[in-house]
Amino acid sequence: MKKFTKNILQITTGVCTMVTLCAGKAMALTVQEGAEAARADGMPENLVGVDGVFNRITNTALYVIGAISVAMLVWGGLRYIISGGDSKKITDAKNTILYALLGLIIAFFAYAIVNFVLNAINPTPEQNTETSVLLLNLFA
Repeated sequence: MKKFTKNILQITTGVCTMVTLCAGKAMALTVQEGAEAARADGMPENLVGVDGVFNRITNTALYVIGAISVAMLVWGGLRYIISGGDSKKITDAKNTILYALLGLIIAFFAYAIVNFVLNAINPTPEQNTETSVLLLNLFA
């Protein structure tokens, strides 16, 4: 009975995920229009795109995370050098280096995901035509 319930839950989750992805892709064509309508006086013109606000925020966050990661790598290296052969200190230094590298990798993946989503929301004219044809074929 537990296995049957688990399988039903997995199938339901998969179906809900597919419905959400398809609905999100269909609504992505109107997100820019909604952002345009919600803009008040004095707000930036471009929210997405090369000079957009979201792009500047993610670039700034990536620089800050990169600087912190490099600082932690240096700190872990110094801890490793001054450990004096103590196995506990060596392990702590290696963990500092490992977690700094993992943080840097996660930051790069987050940056790639954000850029992918922003390009899906505000595609170039060539991508927009391809997306429209894909959506028409999907829902026809």
